Amino acid sequence: MALKKKVCVVVLGDIGRSPRMQYHSESFAEQGDIVDIVCYRETLPKSTLIAQPLVSFHYLAPYPTLMLPKFLNYVFKTLWQAINLLFVLIITRKPDIVLVQNPPAVPALLVCWVFSLICGAKYVIDWHNYAYSIMALNVGKNNVLVKVTKKIEEFIGRRATNLCVTKEMKKDLMENWGIRATTLYDRPSDVFHSITLEEKHSLLKKLSSKYECLGSPSEDETVISNLEDNKVILKENRPGIIISSTSWTEDEDFSILLKALINYENHIKEDNIKQLPNLICIITGKGPLKSYYLNKINQLELKHIKIITPWLEAEDYPKIIASADLGVSLHTSSSGLDLPMKVVDMFGCGIPVCAYDFKSLYELVKHEENGFVFKDAEELSDQIQSWFQEFPNNKIQNYQKEAFLNEINNFRELGWRENWNMIASSVFE
Repeated sequence: MALKKKVCVVVLGDIGRSPRMQYHSESFAEQGDIVDIVCYRETLPKSTLIAQPLVSFHYLAPYPTLMLPKFLNYVFKTLWQAINLLFVLIITRKPDIVLVQNPPAVPALLVCWVFSLICGAKYVIDWHNYAYSIMALNVGKNNVLVKVTKKIEEFIGRRATNLCVTKEMKKDLMENWGIRATTLYDRPSDVFHSITLEEKHSLLKKLSSKYECLGSPSEDETVISNLEDNKVILKENRPGIIISSTSWTEDEDFSILLKALINYENHIKEDNIKQLPNLICIITGKGPLKSYYLNKINQLELKHIKIITPWLEAEDYPKIIASADLGVSLHTSSSGLDLPMKVVDMFGCGIPVCAYDFKSLYELVKHEENGFVFKDAEELSDQIQSWFQEFPNNKIQNYQKEAFLNEINNFRELGWRENWNMIASSVFE
């Protein structure tokens, strides 16, 4: 019988918004390993992870707000995080494996590397993207901090065992830095699946107390369904529902979606031939640019489209995805080498997706096979109009949806657990 390993999983960010690291932790625990998660506590992680007896959480202290110049603030924040992270690592049990999420690289990669050397632990980096490329979005690629971060990623990466999220990233790591990595694709967890019409009805009734556009004046109805003889049925004249999830950061240009929706609104007013339905656009998530885009949304004068931006309970997030007719991903990728987790979740729920095109997207979304790929607001608008033309009775679109779902179901056959056992478990031996 294999001895239990002690694994330290490090996320220099909010564990609730780090699904891949939660999945890693759950996979370790399911095979009997003891897991210590070092992270920030902002939003709750998966309830199954919280309930897992082999998993313990060790929370980092948030950086205090200081009125300092930008560069000084960055220096003090880095020092604070480094000291705090090292202290928390030292007071946890001695690990056999240290698994750290990148980005952010600074100071996590350095501190965890030093700690793993002290403990004699195997050091594994899971590359979700490049920290230097994300930083360059804010300060420019020639900034000294970007260059330093890039050097740190290269230096530490060469001294670690490495996982990454795409084949393109694996290739890039080898060609540019001589770093060998194993590609572990994101796969949907068990909570992302199709739901019944009754479950959709129940969810929309629940959310309608806060978001009126999801409800109906009648107590037995939602915006898309009603009760007849205690049976939930879909309304014939119902709006289409679009879902998009975001962390409201620079690598997602939400003005593209807003322009596409404005275009859609204009077509409803001017083009009766397409018979376009009203839309409800649900945008989930939170992040630094949310207030900026909320101001833009509030300035729009849309009569046929309702836009809501709820922050959902963890158990409601997969259900709201599964309740949608179409997903939209605006993830552009600072490096062009990662993949949007939101698309994986949408596929898990059986929802076709329109996704913004970038270098590695082909590894997940195949245009007109399991979804659509677009490059600008005009293409996105055309795709939304095509999808919802004569909704819900367009036979051509329904046939295309069935073809998409066949491809998506093939994708769903290999879940996270099976993929992790097949690819990642040997990396951690």
